[in-house]
Amino acid sequence: MIVENAYCSVLGISVPSVGTAARSGEANGYALLIAVLLERGGPVTLEQAAQRLAVAGLGSADGLLRSLKHCKPARPPIYRDGDQYSLDPYHDEASLWAFRLGLRQPRSAPCRLSEPETVSAPLPGPDVPLTQDELAEAWRRYVPMGFSAQRLAVAVLDAHGRPMTPEEVVAYVEARTDRGRLSMGAARHWGRDPAIRVREDGWWELRPDHDAVRSARRAVRVLIEAERRAAHRRPCPAAVAAVQQRLDRERDDHAAALARMRRVLICACPADRPEAVVLLDVERRQIETLSGGELDQVGERLSPYDIVAGVDVRYVLRQLGFDPGTRRLHEIGLPQKTWRLNRRGRVLKITMALVVGGSCGIGRPFGDTARTLAYLRDGQQAKFRRRLEADAKSVLALYQYGRLHHGVRLRWGFLDEMLPAPWAQRDEPSFRDLMQRSNELDVPLDVVVGSAPGWEEPWSRARLVRARKNPGGWGYALVDEDGRWVNERDVQAARLTRAGAGTGVES
Repeated sequence: MIVENAYCSVLGISVPSVGTAARSGEANGYALLIAVLLERGGPVTLEQAAQRLAVAGLGSADGLLRSLKHCKPARPPIYRDGDQYSLDPYHDEASLWAFRLGLRQPRSAPCRLSEPETVSAPLPGPDVPLTQDELAEAWRRYVPMGFSAQRLAVAVLDAHGRPMTPEEVVAYVEARTDRGRLSMGAARHWGRDPAIRVREDGWWELRPDHDAVRSARRAVRVLIEAERRAAHRRPCPAAVAAVQQRLDRERDDHAAALARMRRVLICACPADRPEAVVLLDVERRQIETLSGGELDQVGERLSPYDIVAGVDVRYVLRQLGFDPGTRRLHEIGLPQKTWRLNRRGRVLKITMALVVGGSCGIGRPFGDTARTLAYLRDGQQAKFRRRLEADAKSVLALYQYGRLHHGVRLRWGFLDEMLPAPWAQRDEPSFRDLMQRSNELDVPLDVVVGSAPGWEEPWSRARLVRARKNPGGWGYALVDEDGRWVNERDVQAARLTRAGAGTGVES
């Protein structure tokens, strides 16, 4: 019995059996293929996977093979190399699938409950006014979205038992929500027979005999009963905060470890029979082209790096005869092949050039492969290297954009959508993390907007922007020094300015 293999060692789990994974409620065709890969610890063909599942008693080999073919098997964390399918154990989804299949323990134990179950005294009926303690208990965690502006004001006035100014009522509600649920001019919209009378001095006075008052009392006390029923089942806030702090520390440690890893981008021309290879050091921005007999030095050049990235990187490395071993491989590929444009079924074919152009603003990101090879055969080494290195720089721009935004941009006509970048690590800080950090520290960001940064001086077009929290409380808006809004999707590179150096990331 195998007790350890390459995949399971990275994930920190014991080698599972397919039968164990099959008992999970998440065990569909794709999940079972992951289970086969974890059990085997290496690449498999779909035929081999179907045969293994058939041996486990999960069906006929032919039926299982059809199921595996129809489940779109070549999607992260599974990658296809010819007829072989392999697992990327470093991909975030690999660990998640191991957990969903019951092969990995949760990252934290269940938190203890906040309060023991108790029997509370019955609440008064709708004829009894609310108290401030009751309203505070009902709105302790949130103000219900189902409460209208009039009901909010009725509840506040009833709990205080006296007329109040509109400013006092609005301030009480705003102290418990940031959604702007009640305004001082709300009385204009309460109809002909409101539950609140606006006095001549502008104060709001409750009409206690109005049906809306009794309805508001019932609604508030229903919330209290629901809160009390759920209180003993809710995790302790202190325990939840402690777990979250630990997970944040683990994320920061992992992000720091990822930042220390050396990355190289590899581009081969042509990919199926490489005659030349470009190696691009991502952090140092150094580029080297190897051709002819120099291809024997590829293994030596790649040895110092922890991460090798590229288009069809596994296939390229196999053609070059290089075994990546335990190195991480970042596949710079398309997250999907097509995009449905309308209900009539019109489909847009997604290409690498389309994604690079939409994400990085490069009009013609790639040259013609046949013409590039013609330069090589005609001995025009300078033109050949310039064209091949330009292609590699376009791929680098997309790679860096995906790392920064954790996605790539698809633009075509009216279409402007973000698609996930398969090579982006979940624990790597994204641009939105940078915006949050910038807002917290109140320091501006250096950003490069528009097209991809230049090769020699990547920050020559940098401009200062500030991240401002949106009025609704969701997300941030970028504003430049002239007060103009900057679309965050147009940002190609970003870093905290010197005032916040050491507290963020630079992409």
